[in-house]
Amino acid sequence: MSNSEGNLIVYYDGACPRCVADRKRYERIAGKAGETVQWFDITGRDEELKKVGIDPEKALRELHVRDAHGNIHRELDAYILLMRRTWLLRPLAWLIGLPGIRALISRCYHAWVDRRLRASGRG
Repeated sequence: MSNSEGNLIVYYDGACPRCVADRKRYERIAGKAGETVQWFDITGRDEELKKVGIDPEKALRELHVRDAHGNIHRELDAYILLMRRTWLLRPLAWLIGLPGIRALISRCYHAWVDRRLRASGRG
């Protein structure tokens, strides 16, 4: 994907060490493509999230990405949109999008998030 498709805003949990590490890893992999991605730490910003139509509780449980048209993408749709920006992650985005695999990854993702939030006292 090119820069002409516009910027993405990724709403991520900055209080989650794994989430912060994943952000840094993505930035390294993305290189120049990463310049079209803005990162928004959701920690303590419930009112700002609500203003753009994101439920703060859901933002803790699912990655949210806003595209250049203002559309909000959640969970695996958000990951797929983000991964398609880089040539290295495009095959993984395609794989995650396959129906059977998508359902399995979604269940695993939600189980991991639930454990993460409980471990941090926020679940």
